[in-house]
Amino acid sequence: MAKKAKNDNPVYKIVEVVGSSPTSFEDAARAAVEAAAKTLRDLRVAEITKLDMKIDNGKVVAYRARVSMSFKYED
Repeated sequence: MAKKAKNDNPVYKIVEVVGSSPTSFEDAARAAVEAAAKTLRDLRVAEITKLDMKIDNGKVVAYRARVSMSFKYED
């Protein structure tokens, strides 16, 4: 019987991060991923789970994106 390699059955952790941008949802999502990438290694998948806007005096002042990201646990 062949011996399994350590990462034949990888395990992933999921975190949620909220990014914000004064210009677009896309920039807000990108900001969330880039911020998470500074402290988490081997990010695999990002999913935008919620979009909302901050409003001040009837004007949109910020676009926000809640992003779920997964990264692989290391052995």
